[in-house]
Amino acid sequence: RNHEILIEGKTTLLGSADPSFHGDKTVHNPEDLLLSSLSACHMMSYLHVCVKAGIVVTDYVDNATGIMVVNPDGSGQFVEVSLNPVVTITDETQLAKANELHHEANKLCFIANSVNFPVRHNGESRIG
Repeated sequence: RNHEILIEGKTTLLGSADPSFHGDKTVHNPEDLLLSSLSACHMMSYLHVCVKAGIVVTDYVDNATGIMVVNPDGSGQFVEVSLNPVVTITDETQLAKANELHHEANKLCFIANSVNFPVRHNGESRIG
């Protein structure tokens, strides 16, 4: 179950199955990587729309979660992912706009547009 993900010119990622499937809990599993890809893509799209809107982001932290269903035959699928970004911006007057821009960012995210389950956004903006 342990493996390496090799992409030319990039750092090697160590991988395994999820611990519930007898994998190594200390390395990345495919489920982690899917959530991370959705989170990172949303962040990049969000930062882009913030720049266009004149919003300065000084910090962005996300704790993505997902709901996965395992079928009796051992197959399974994600049925929902929730992104929970906490975004720090510099201008208090732009808090509402910063929260709204998560919807625009979702429309731009290639990864979110490629999955067949809902990707929800529970964004929170604060001043820092």
